[in-house]
Amino acid sequence: MARPQPVKTERLLLEPFSEKFLTRRYVAWLNDDAVTAFSRHRHGRHTIASCREYFNGMLKAGNILWAMVVRDDPSLGHIGNIAAYFDRANGIADVTVLIGEPAAQGRGYASEAWFAACDWLFEKAGMRKITAGTMETNVAMRAIMKRAGMVEDGRRARHYLQGGGEVDLVYAALFRENWLKRRGLTLTRPRTNRTRSRARRRASPSARRRP
Repeated sequence: MARPQPVKTERLLLEPFSEKFLTRRYVAWLNDDAVTAFSRHRHGRHTIASCREYFNGMLKAGNILWAMVVRDDPSLGHIGNIAAYFDRANGIADVTVLIGEPAAQGRGYASEAWFAACDWLFEKAGMRKITAGTMETNVAMRAIMKRAGMVEDGRRARHYLQGGGEVDLVYAALFRENWLKRRGLTLTRPRTNRTRSRARRRASPSARRRP
C-alpha cells in the first residue's frame, strides 16, 4: 500500500494532513452550519481536541487525509480537506471532500482536488474502485461526481433529515479502467504472486535454455 504523498495540481497542493493544520480557523469551518450543511460534521460541536482525535483515528486506521492548500493564491492557504477511507480487502476507496474557506468556494478547487485524488488512488494506491455518497440535494457534490465519470450505483431512500424534510442518500462509483480510459492512460493490472513467479522464470538463464 502506497504511503500518502503530497500531490500537486495546477493550483493546489494536496498535503498529508498534520498537526499544523489543526487551527482555530479549521475548527471554525466545522462549526459553520453553511459549510457543513451536507456533512456529518453538522451534528456536533468541534474543538481542536476533537479534530485531533479524528485525525489520529484516520492515521490509526490507515486512511488518508489530505489538506488542500492553494498554491496560486497564498492568501487563501489551507482551504479544506479531502479524505479516502479504504476497504483494502476489496480494493475500494471511499472519498469525501470539504471546502471550508468561504472565499475558495465556487472556484473549482473541489473538482481539481477530486481528480488528483482519483489519479493517486488508482495509480499509486492500486485501488480498483472509488466510491462516494452524498445527499440528493447536494447539487455541487453530485456535479463533481458526474464530472469525474462516476455513475450512480444505489441510493437509500429518505435516509437523512435536512431542513425539516427527508432526503435520499445517493451513492456513486468509478472503476479504475473507466477512469484511466477517460484520462487516456493504459491500464496496468496489479501483479500477483503467480505473475511475479512467471516473470522470474523468464528472466532466469535456465528458463531461456532450450532442450
